[in-house]
Amino acid sequence: MRRVLWMAVTLVVSSFLIFGALQLAPGDPASFLLSGRSATPEAIAAIRGRYHLDEPVLAQYWHWLGGVVTGDFGRSVQFRSDVGGLIASRVPVTLTLIAMAFVIIMVAGPLLGLLSAARPGRVDRSILVAGSVAVATPSFVLGFVLIAIFSVNLGWFPSMGAGEGLADRLHHLTLPAIALALTFAGVLARVSRSAMIEQLGQEYVTVARGRGVPEWTVLRRHVLRGAMTVIVTYGGLLVPGLLVSTVLVETTFGVNGLGQLLQYSVTVKDFPVVQALTLLTVALFVLANLVVDLLAPLADPRVRNR
Repeated sequence: MRRVLWMAVTLVVSSFLIFGALQLAPGDPASFLLSGRSATPEAIAAIRGRYHLDEPVLAQYWHWLGGVVTGDFGRSVQFRSDVGGLIASRVPVTLTLIAMAFVIIMVAGPLLGLLSAARPGRVDRSILVAGSVAVATPSFVLGFVLIAIFSVNLGWFPSMGAGEGLADRLHHLTLPAIALALTFAGVLARVSRSAMIEQLGQEYVTVARGRGVPEWTVLRRHVLRGAMTVIVTYGGLLVPGLLVSTVLVETTFGVNGLGQLLQYSVTVKDFPVVQALTLLTVALFVLANLVVDLLAPLADPRVRNR
């Protein structure tokens, strides 16, 4: 309950900071809202009244927060539609992309970390170098490389769009998911390697080996399980990070999801959409922390006594 309370406090404070960013933006918000249209004094007065811009900042924030609590994020200036509906229409594509990338990360990261920790020498160095390259390479660069190889040269996967239907969508999102996952998988592999090397030095691992337990069983039942708390903690924080990273990946592959919507909304200064997506990202970060706190005792019962 204490964590839930702090989560609520964090969301309220974050919502105020997000809303305050609109007030700190250079220029009059009403002028941005009327961009491309006749900005007569009457039009400016009408738009200020409609969006409560003629009221004090705290009153404006209260109106906006009240709408957010009831699911009303306002109306998009560019799309002339409800922000909540606009976001909801793009959620399935982005969720599918994030889910595919998450599976790749949570399978490849720990396995590479385990292999690296268990095979010091050439294998370990090769995985570390490959992981470092993946971490250092921006996702949009990885996207262009994947498009050049698997779309242009080999023709195995489409280079643009999200597809229609489950099978077609999975086919279209394979390359974007790989581009989105590689950087995080490289980080998780290094994190997993460090945690597993620490577990390999524990006394219970030495005892298990001394009793003649097969090496794979030692790695799977003792080393991997002992490092699971670290893996779960990092893995739980991946989802909001993946959501942020979809901005570059979806733009690179022309995927009509939340990331592309955020990029476009920032470009055209569609503040209601930017505010809603930013608050959604913060909420995911906070929720991910809460879920990790609840799952950690399941991965390692010793955490319950801390």
